Amino acid sequence: MYTILDKKVLSPGVKQIVVSAPLIARKARPGEFVILRVDENGERIPLTIADFDRQAGTVTLIFQEVGATTRRLGRLETGDALSDLAGPLGKPTHIEKMGTVVCVGGGIGIAPIYPIARGMKEAGNRVISILGARTRELLILEQEMKAVSDLVYVTTDDGSYGRRGLVTDVLKELLDSGEPIAEVVAVGPVVMMRAVAETTRPYGVKTVVSLNPIMVDGTGMCGGCRVSVGGQTKFACVDGPEFDGHQVDFAGLMARQRMYAEREKYADNQTYQKEGGCRCRH
Repeated sequence: MYTILDKKVLSPGVKQIVVSAPLIARKARPGEFVILRVDENGERIPLTIADFDRQAGTVTLIFQEVGATTRRLGRLETGDALSDLAGPLGKPTHIEKMGTVVCVGGGIGIAPIYPIARGMKEAGNRVISILGARTRELLILEQEMKAVSDLVYVTTDDGSYGRRGLVTDVLKELLDSGEPIAEVVAVGPVVMMRAVAETTRPYGVKTVVSLNPIMVDGTGMCGGCRVSVGGQTKFACVDGPEFDGHQVDFAGLMARQRMYAEREKYADNQTYQKEGGCRCRH
């Protein structure tokens, strides 16, 4: 039984749960993820570990309610339990002292970038973080990121908080400033990670992105999470989820992300109708 010990709403549609999972917490490292099922009839979904406490034996998961399973997960309360929680899975982030590291988090991607920024800071790096959100109310973990960063920039699409614009606007300014940047790590929407990679490419700065393709078993057996990196097929669950952003075939990744869009909408509508509503477009 993986009991939910605490639950918070971080922003509209985004929730945080702290789950009792001593064995996972003992081994967890930044960049790794878990596969969970809400109940025995539920689908398996991957979520990056947003935080972990080895002494308390807990892992923190942050998710956005975008489909049937995440909505069901969001309805669980403190004291409820998950049916299954497998992990930690994937390769952890490579962390070492290298100089200045820029951590870019977009939207819900700020959750997985947080433990990476913390790890980089603990290793002795200068950490500059760039956080992006559509609006101020959708920005998450700002204070947590400030606590593990030397400098934090915030951008919003509508200008309601921080700078109006994109994370890549700030990133380009940093690259043009002449400050030596050893590495850029980006986590967020695929289009954002692609934009970050294209921004750093002319400067030759190493850029790592964390991919979130469709995933089923999380152990390399099904091949559902395959991505093309440098012309070679990789499995995000066992070879990643982090890869060289300059080598990722983002067009292929985005095409695969849309493969089951209609089925996902159908499943979401079915779940909502059972509750007396409808998400269908009329």
